[in-house]
Amino acid sequence: VELLKEAGQKAPEIEGVPTGVPGLDDLFFTTRLINGKPRKVKLGGYPRYGVINLTGVSDTGKSLMAEQFAIACANRGERVAFVTVESPAPFVAAGIKQRAQSMGVSDEDIIDQNIVFIDAASYHKLREDMITLLDTLAYAIRKYKTSHVVIDSVTGLYEAREMLARIVVRQLFNFVKKWRQTAVFVSQKRSGHEELSAEAAGGYAVSHIVDCTIVLGKKTIQSRYDMSLYNRPLGELVRLFRIDGCRLCGHDTSTHLMEIGEDGIVRVGPALSELISGKKTLK
Repeated sequence: VELLKEAGQKAPEIEGVPTGVPGLDDLFFTTRLINGKPRKVKLGGYPRYGVINLTGVSDTGKSLMAEQFAIACANRGERVAFVTVESPAPFVAAGIKQRAQSMGVSDEDIIDQNIVFIDAASYHKLREDMITLLDTLAYAIRKYKTSHVVIDSVTGLYEAREMLARIVVRQLFNFVKKWRQTAVFVSQKRSGHEELSAEAAGGYAVSHIVDCTIVLGKKTIQSRYDMSLYNRPLGELVRLFRIDGCRLCGHDTSTHLMEIGEDGIVRVGPALSELISGKKTLK
């Protein structure tokens, strides 16, 4: 803080950026003095200027959560630079517009005006040369005055070069911090990784650098106990959600149920501890 003062800057206030994911905003909090006593106060979303890592194996909802965040920001009039690494931008844009309708955002102009796509999936120079990508991203931030950055996925930027994961993620982290962006990075787990750990492709390189890691997993109902706990038949799939850590603010530490509805919207449900105690049930 003293160094910031000397540079004529000040530390940013901790405030929340709504995530667009029902059930998630209340899981981050801060502490404030109220009548001289510390009180836990809900942040109402991701911490602003934070770098959030969404990781998990395939089909756990990572990209959906990133897109819901972009849609929610765009609907508030906040611009988002969205870097597509896995799928070409036109296909991602089409999916986002469909998802926006499911979220109650029917005006496509809002999406067109406030989400700026950078297509690293189609242009290998963006995907394989970090200087070119960062220069392009800086141009988009300046020109369109964005407040947020989404990269889906950072894993695709060091695919088959996982020894470079720490270097790539550190460059991206420092970049979005410099430009005062709230960022969501999607990263991929390998099938051999522990389901609900923060480890992903490149080891722990991503989670060690970013401000916050959210781990998504899935589990198949395989026993009568599972059937009783989750209220699901044998063989059905349930999805799980956990905030592994967040250095910028307090957060819920429980493992939660999560669902992806028929409308393609991710929702965070009750904690497993609440199911076991009988305080809540899974509908």
